[in-house]
Amino acid sequence: MKFVLNRKGVRELMRSEPMSAVCMGYANAAVARLGDGYSANAHLGKNRVNAEVTADTFEAKKENLETNSILKAL
Repeated sequence: MKFVLNRKGVRELMRSEPMSAVCMGYANAAVARLGDGYSANAHLGKNRVNAEVTADTFEAKKENLETNSILKAL
């Protein structure tokens, strides 16, 4: 048995809207665990959809610097 990866199909999948929804699901779950002062967004990168969680308020930024709260929430 020989496996041949469909590179074009994988590229389309990684850049698709359903993949964006999956990534945002994980990011929004992390924001829900973190509480106020954090937000999530997604954007299309060169090769794939990317989602990020950011600290928006001063208190959230300070908490993240001291305890790595974003990383722990993921």
